[in-house]
Amino acid sequence: MQVFIKSYGCSANLADGEVLAGCLAEAGYDLVETVEDAHIVIINTCAVKGPTEDRMITILKRVPATRKLVVAGCLPLINFERLCKEVCFDGVVGPAAGRRIVDVVERALNSEKVIVLEAAVNAKPSLNLPRLRQNPVVSIIPISYGCLGSCAYCCVAFARGHLRSYSIREILEREKQDLASGAKEFWITSQDTACYGKDIGTNLANLLDAFCNVEGDFKVRIGMMTPNMTNKILEDLIEVFQKEKIFKFIHLPVQSGDNDVLKRMRRAYSIEEFKDVVEAFRARFSNITLATDVICGFPGETEEAFERSLHLIEEVQPDIVNISKFFARPKTTAAEMKKEFICSSEIKRRSSLAAEVAKKVAFERNQRWIGWTGEVFVDEVGKIPGSWIGRNFAYKPVVVKSVRSENLIGRTFQVKIVKAFRTYLMGKIAG
Repeated sequence: MQVFIKSYGCSANLADGEVLAGCLAEAGYDLVETVEDAHIVIINTCAVKGPTEDRMITILKRVPATRKLVVAGCLPLINFERLCKEVCFDGVVGPAAGRRIVDVVERALNSEKVIVLEAAVNAKPSLNLPRLRQNPVVSIIPISYGCLGSCAYCCVAFARGHLRSYSIREILEREKQDLASGAKEFWITSQDTACYGKDIGTNLANLLDAFCNVEGDFKVRIGMMTPNMTNKILEDLIEVFQKEKIFKFIHLPVQSGDNDVLKRMRRAYSIEEFKDVVEAFRARFSNITLATDVICGFPGETEEAFERSLHLIEEVQPDIVNISKFFARPKTTAAEMKKEFICSSEIKRRSSLAAEVAKKVAFERNQRWIGWTGEVFVDEVGKIPGSWIGRNFAYKPVVVKSVRSENLIGRTFQVKIVKAFRTYLMGKIAG
């Protein structure tokens, strides 16, 4: 039987999708690249935001009725009612399904309607399960599932549950296997990497120290860390970040520039604490890449509070700002704040203003790299024929062109930055 799998959303969900593919391939299924060639279609969904959920529903509706459809990932646990109402499916399974996907597919192919959700929020499949990497040189390793937060706007907790960390030993075993199969770039991922190990008596700094001590030529990108959890291990984390194998990149979502809004969001830190973490990293690594997230139009956000968010972007100067419009998600605390909802046109206005400020800051930050020369590891095919995308030590995307029709994936070059754009740098390979 032929199976088509497509994953959406965060890196943890992409890693889950690689495991789904690996388990099905091991079970003898033939993985194909188009829906038309498949007997059964698996869509590994994301539903973190309202527009994302809408997009998932549209994609699911487009699957031909002649194909069996299994819906996996976060959407079934976030809005099962809508899924049942609007989509005709043959099977449903939550995130991190692991080997359970094989049974679900077999039953669906036998014309049984399968719903397997009861264990999803506690799932923690073995890291030794087979996986088919989407990128041959990039390994995505989930170090835990779930988190310790209770953010008022977040629906992911309903799908991913409470913190469940893998042991350092389990993670290192996965790392060594992937190194042996050609991985050179590792993405350490979780719903909040900074809370890793709180449930098993260790922490992210200890993990990274052990991870980088494994022999091999590779780099490590650390996934999103909440400011409050980062603050608790800040000194040890900055110490381990000095290791050459770690990309000088942090994703530290602030969400708002106003302390009152942060309290309403149930974010367990203040703006001052966020800035302290940023300043501590920048004091040690002047060229570190900072990514953050900002939500516009959270219930009760005043014009003054919004202006503080704009001011924070201008003051802190993040390299990347992911701007989101507030959308009430099912079963969240924020969805019950209806009396303080802000009209959609005003949210749109605020997000547009924030995006403009963020674009200006990002372009200015990238211009500082013009003239820099150093190593760039190529990990992606470019959008323009003959172009490739690599990363420097600060995980800055660098576009280079090859004069010959050769595959540059997995190779490292000396590159000089010759031009800067808002979202990437243009480089020239030396020699």
